Amino acid sequence: MRLVFCGTPEFAVPTLEAVIAAGHEVALVVTQPDRAAGRGLEVNVPPVKEAALKHGLPVVQPEKIKNNVEFRERLEKIAPDAILVVAYGRIIPQWMLELPRFGNINLHGSLLPKYRGAAPIQWAVACGEVVTGVTTMRLDAGLDTGDMLLAQVCPIGQEETAEDVYGCLAPLGAELMVETLKRLEAGKICPEVQDHSLATLAPILKREDGLIDFSRTAQQIYDRWRGFQPWPGAHTTLRGKKLIVGKMKIGGERSVAQGELLVEGEAMLLGCADKRAVELLEVQMEGKKKMSAAEFLHGYQVKSGERLGL
Repeated sequence: MRLVFCGTPEFAVPTLEAVIAAGHEVALVVTQPDRAAGRGLEVNVPPVKEAALKHGLPVVQPEKIKNNVEFRERLEKIAPDAILVVAYGRIIPQWMLELPRFGNINLHGSLLPKYRGAAPIQWAVACGEVVTGVTTMRLDAGLDTGDMLLAQVCPIGQEETAEDVYGCLAPLGAELMVETLKRLEAGKICPEVQDHSLATLAPILKREDGLIDFSRTAQQIYDRWRGFQPWPGAHTTLRGKKLIVGKMKIGGERSVAQGELLVEGEAMLLGCADKRAVELLEVQMEGKKKMSAAEFLHGYQVKSGERLGL
């Protein structure tokens, strides 16, 4: 097929590589503009752009696409059979949806109709799902509401973080996209309308999603920490300062109040809502270096009964 590929982060790279390896012609790669980030305003180049340039593919990085006449004329001249959209990060306008004969094929990081939105992998882990997957679908004007083409299931381990699941779903999705294109071309796919009554949302993450809520159970706090890796992570406050929790695990049943610390030897446990605790394994006081729980207990002279979140 003659394709246009729209994608930006590392998650999209395996799919780009897979469709090239499968012999498809990628006539153009569309990705987000390079962005300056961090204190040094270092320029970040999208991983998809780096991969495309390695293959000698033409790349464009439009700031806007909906009313971009030059961009539209270029895509119309290419006349792609399909436009692939993998974590591109922009809403696809109607004129693009109507352009290719096979439509705009999206790879979504969940088993639709669950977890529609910008952060499906993170929310699936944060909500304690034991299974997720990838779905290819034909984009329409709604938020991940298009007809489904193929799906592939992936288990989530009890200790896996969102980063771990990303690493599983990216290559799985790449294989699924290649198979989807193969069956589309052969006329062997029957698109399936989503059951919208079963839909759930996975909104873009915000910094405050990482704030630990002690009214949650130990399992819920642990699952959210796993789901929100590497960002926004998990944080609270200690002695009026931000305390970032780098690593934690379920600590079992303890007689400790919600939000209260319990020190057992070199272990630092935090009381949750269900009479259970999470054990904080690695922490970092704002502006300071990361420390193991033992280092932190010694360095800050932390005692049982201190409260977090105040």
